[in-house]
Amino acid sequence: MKSLSQIIRAEIAATGALTFARFMELALYCPDYGYYEQQKDTVGRRGDFITSVSTGSLFGQLLAFQFAGWLEEIKRQRPQVSTLTLLEAGAHDGRLAGDILHWFQLNRPQLFAQLQFVLLEPSPRQQAWQRETLKPFAPRVRWAADFQAVSASTQAGSFNGIIFSNELLDAFPCHRFSWDAGQQAWFEWGVTMDAEKFVWEKISRLSSELPVIPGQLPAALMAVLPDGYTIEVSPAAEKWWREAAGILSCGKLLAIDYGFKGAEQISPARPHGTMRAYFRHHFSDDLLANPGQQDLTAHVNFPAIQQAGEEAGLATESFQTQPQFLTCILAKAVRDKFFGEWNASRTRQFQTLTHPEHLGRAFRVLVQSR
Repeated sequence: MKSLSQIIRAEIAATGALTFARFMELALYCPDYGYYEQQKDTVGRRGDFITSVSTGSLFGQLLAFQFAGWLEEIKRQRPQVSTLTLLEAGAHDGRLAGDILHWFQLNRPQLFAQLQFVLLEPSPRQQAWQRETLKPFAPRVRWAADFQAVSASTQAGSFNGIIFSNELLDAFPCHRFSWDAGQQAWFEWGVTMDAEKFVWEKISRLSSELPVIPGQLPAALMAVLPDGYTIEVSPAAEKWWREAAGILSCGKLLAIDYGFKGAEQISPARPHGTMRAYFRHHFSDDLLANPGQQDLTAHVNFPAIQQAGEEAGLATESFQTQPQFLTCILAKAVRDKFFGEWNASRTRQFQTLTHPEHLGRAFRVLVQSR
């Protein structure tokens, strides 16, 4: 049986140096061997990192409360709609979907009766994990491998609802660029072999599918940019967002992830880029070590994502921090006396979700609509 390292080495031998985006794609998503394919328990205290979902059910409850308000708004706009759709992409083991569906079942039974929950998941293995988690809601849940499959199963113009993701865009494959101050030009990093070790190699020509984002930086900034300054670009994430926008008839497109605003793309604090490897709650700059055994993730370029949505006809409703977003939802829930008695467990969860020393530091929320 081949290992993932052997698969990557064979591709390098056949094609030459890989772009880092291709290396990252194999390291995370290679069938049977990729990080997200072979490890179910990567999240939480016993995994490699924590997420908003792993802190407890409050995150899903707050999202469900907000989603209910948005779905009721769609019903007012389109009273003829009989089916409302929630689509989650990157659902991992389905825990967040379960928390949301459970909330709807208990608190909005009429909406729950009209609800269809779609999980966008190309991996059969992860679909199996999700099906196990979501057994209690089986009649309300279906799966699709991609947006084309979603469109094929619905009538044109009939996707009315919410498309959302939590910590998905940061895991799309990224190309890595560095600045050559002497040449006053960007070059792309590739991955090749040195004996048995994966190493970096400059790629002489930039990948043809890449946008010209590096060249759009102000000339005055590029003139003082330090040699070797590194950034990441993810055409795959932008393409995915445009596809999501394309199927949305009426509703919201939402992403929760860590990332930056436009002015933050170039920062003295990040001379080597934002790409990190995570293993057992520790991060590493050694991105090429142990492919398939560590998570690889980069900050999301939210201005590029926002632009992709607007070019697809969406309106940007808000772009804010996760603490701002969740606090606003909680304020409405408290006003409506939704939570009843607030207990210590919820307090701890909310603090973890919003405190700047925890998940509130870098996470942002983009909401667009049609």
